[in-house]
Amino acid sequence: MSMAHDPDDTLLTIKEVAVMVRAPEGTVRYWRFMGTGPRSIKVGKRVCFWKSDVLQWLEDLGG
Repeated sequence: MSMAHDPDDTLLTIKEVAVMVRAPEGTVRYWRFMGTGPRSIKVGKRVCFWKSDVLQWLEDLGG
């Protein structure tokens, strides 16, 4: 499944997402493992998140 992203969108690391949501990195990894966190992608061996996906995930959590 391919979704286009805004060219100005930013890729974030697990560490950056953890800071953004004020949660430990291990929690973000756990959310990813359980499929309950923001959508992630693999770039080479690195796990990354589009900033827009993280923001959308946060919005969806808020109702």
